[in-house]
Formats: sequence, structure tokens, C-alpha cells
Amino acid sequence: MVPTNRAVRLARSTLNCACHACAFFHNREEEYEVLGPFVRDALRAGDKAFQIVDNQHRAERFRRLGENSIDVDAAETSGQLEMRSWEDAYLRCGRFNQQDMLTLIEEILTAGKQQGFGLTRLWANMEWALKDLPGVHDIVEYETRLNYILPKYDDVVVCTYDVTRFSASIVMDILRTHPQVIVGGVLRENRFYAPPDEFLRELRDRRAPVS
Repeated sequence: MVPTNRAVRLARSTLNCACHACAFFHNREEEYEVLGPFVRDALRAGDKAFQIVDNQHRAERFRRLGENSIDVDAAETSGQLEMRSWEDAYLRCGRFNQQDMLTLIEEILTAGKQQGFGLTRLWANMEWALKDLPGVHDIVEYETRLNYILPKYDDVVVCTYDVTRFSASIVMDILRTHPQVIVGGVLRENRFYAPPDEFLRELRDRRAPVS
């Protein structure tokens, strides 16, 4: 993993390297308790805070960030806080195209540096994958392919999952695609993580027809 410019606090732990974490929550209260301070600290440190959120929850997100002593309007006006809906990220053109999204992630992280921010801290809600739209079933492959890209950057990416809405099998696969995991509000190194070459090979084997 690429070292970060400085230590980053996340979920009662300290990061000194790039991070691709999955965060499992049972409700939004848990999510905001962990990630609200993460955004507040980003803005205080001069980092970029990038959010990908269900558009129906956008107003709530602004309100919740404000409860963490964040001047949301000022941060958004300055470009330090950027929020996109799923339809402007994962679900462009009414479908999920994993290659397009991988390209977008690189563009987001590159832009953060070009804009003069020390780090980009990206918080992405992943329940878009529950929608009945083309391509959404590629979420596991997409998450593992991110591990070819993110280690080239010194940024912090957190993908959040509501465990009450995803099947146990998907949660286990998602767990295996992230080097770090947040469970019970604590960030840990993930002992279940499988490197992308290994896990992509397993996914291909699962899809192979049984002779």
C-alpha cells in the first residue's frame, strides 16, 4: 500500500497507508457515528471529502454532516466537499458498467491532487447494487478490481454496506475484496482478504459450466 501524507484517523484506528475498506453497518445511525468524524477531520486537515450517496438521502447527509460541526455549504462551495448521486456515478445511463466506474474512481482521486488537496477521502454507499438494473451483479468483481487501482494512490476509500439488506453470501464475498474492514465501529486489517488475481480466478471458476 502507498503511504499516506500523514496519519488518518478512521473508526478508532490510525491509518498510515492507502485504504480500501468495507464498512458493515446495521443502520445509518451506526454509519454516521463512524464516518461523520472522518469527514469532519478531512475538512479540518485540508483533504477532499468525496461522497457517493443515494439521492434520496442527500438532504439527510447534509444535515448529519452539519451535526458534526461541518459547514457543509462552505465546504461544498469551495470544492472541498463533493457529493454525487448514484445516477452520476455507479448508475450512469441506467446501468452499472464496472470499467467506466473504475475509470471514474481514478479520475476522482487524480482530480483531488490536481485541486491541491492532500488526500481524497471517499465514502460510497453501495446499496445501488440492490436495484434491478443491468450490470449491478458485477459488484463483487468491481470491488476486487479496485485493488489493482487503489494501491497506486495514497487516498482512503470506504465502501459502506447495510448488512440487513445484503445476503450473507454477498457480504462474505465483499469482505474478501477489501484489505481493511470496519465491523462494530472499528477498523481492522482483514484476514479474509483475497488478492485480486486469486479472487478473480475463483469467480471465473464459479461461472464455469459443470461438465
